[in-house]
Amino acid sequence: MLATGPAPDSRLSAVEKIDRQILRLLAGDGRMSYTDLGKATGLSTSAVHQRVKRLEERGLITGYGASIDHAKAGRPLTAFISVTPIEAAAADDYPERLAGIEEIESCWSVAGDESYILKVRVALPADLEELLARIRAAANVSTRTTIVLSTPYENRPMP
Repeated sequence: MLATGPAPDSRLSAVEKIDRQILRLLAGDGRMSYTDLGKATGLSTSAVHQRVKRLEERGLITGYGASIDHAKAGRPLTAFISVTPIEAAAADDYPERLAGIEEIESCWSVAGDESYILKVRVALPADLEELLARIRAAANVSTRTTIVLSTPYENRPMP
């Protein structure tokens, strides 16, 4: 028999959601003021300042721009999704159709059986399942998914 813990506290989910929102906003504009962050998140300026300071202390913000550690920021599951059109004669506008899906980190046009490969990051397997449904619906494609188990290295500098 499998033991289950207590149900997650909805207040904790809201806190995590606000922190993720702050991280997304700062990744888009690292110079965003605490006042503007507060307006975007519904928090006071001082509350935003405290949260940003905690995010920095936790190592989630290491600079201002796109330097967010996704694993620590609540999206530890990385996957590669191969995208294949269902209709061969369909217009090749998949990057545009999928551009608004924030979990998609990269989109590569490739040669082979697939048309594109997407690199995505999500928090949980259930989130990946929901994301796959959104991708299929938005682009009318079939998908094949590979989940990353570990990353010994990534973005290595060229010699």
